[in-house]
Amino acid sequence: MSSAFGSHPQSVLVTGATGFIGKLLVNALVADGQRVTVLTRNAKKAASTFDGKVTCVESMNELPANYHIDTMINLAGARILGWWWTQARQETLRKSRIGLTQSIIDWIAKAEQKPKLLLSASAIGYYGIQAIGNDTELAEDSPTQNIFMAKLCHDWEVMAQSARQYGVQVSCMRFGMVLGHKGPLPMLLLPIKLFLGGKLASGKQWMSWIHVDDLLRALAHIWRMAENPETTSQLKPAYNFTAPETLSQLEFSKVAAKVLDRPCFFPTPGWPMRLMLGEQADLLLEGQRVAPKNLLASGFKFTYPNAESALRNLSE
Repeated sequence: MSSAFGSHPQSVLVTGATGFIGKLLVNALVADGQRVTVLTRNAKKAASTFDGKVTCVESMNELPANYHIDTMINLAGARILGWWWTQARQETLRKSRIGLTQSIIDWIAKAEQKPKLLLSASAIGYYGIQAIGNDTELAEDSPTQNIFMAKLCHDWEVMAQSARQYGVQVSCMRFGMVLGHKGPLPMLLLPIKLFLGGKLASGKQWMSWIHVDDLLRALAHIWRMAENPETTSQLKPAYNFTAPETLSQLEFSKVAAKVLDRPCFFPTPGWPMRLMLGEQADLLLEGQRVAPKNLLASGFKFTYPNAESALRNLSE
């Protein structure tokens, strides 16, 4: 049986399976004939979500050492935007990412047969923030910064990469803003639909994004690379999951307004967002210009390389 995610069906563990990306991924894996195990906080609810087609556990300790897993896809993590990044909230975010990844590494350590591949989520927050007016493209070898979001992503990746000591291939997926029918896009488009579209703060902050379909295709692409003896040595420790086209926030809003047939002239100041969100407002008001250097070099072809094609698809 041929598989979009590899040459044959495998046993796959997915964390974060009930989130926006996770649901789409699990459904694609099941449709592809993969045998899926889901690590979730509520096994009963997850089993219902996926119509009983996946195995659900609430702790890695529920999986015995002889449980067979070929590939692990780690997407879990508490929501970043929302609550202020108090010390307690920062600990919650670290535990939901680094702590959960630690539990995966601990299970790998005692597994009788080690997984072949771990694909672990990260984010372009790894690069910190990019000053307005700085047009440098950030590739996978660009440095991180000493701010909370960047340190969170860095430490998350370091924990995931520790699976290498057990012979597991590891690639971290640094997600940009993921465009889909769920996730951040509906709220992003709401002001435009209400004829209130325009620049946010300066409007010059870079937006790096990816269509969710391309995200899933890129994940499958890396999976196949890891499985193929001819390409497995080319696997990189990190990949930017962002489209080739980066736009400023104002440029993105203009494209969205064009697709939705709305005007784009209404400015929104940045200070109310800083008041509401504190430090995390930097994610929206500063931004990063991130390039998918490693994906492109590996031969991956984007279905939606520019914002207009992505937004037109999602507006259909």
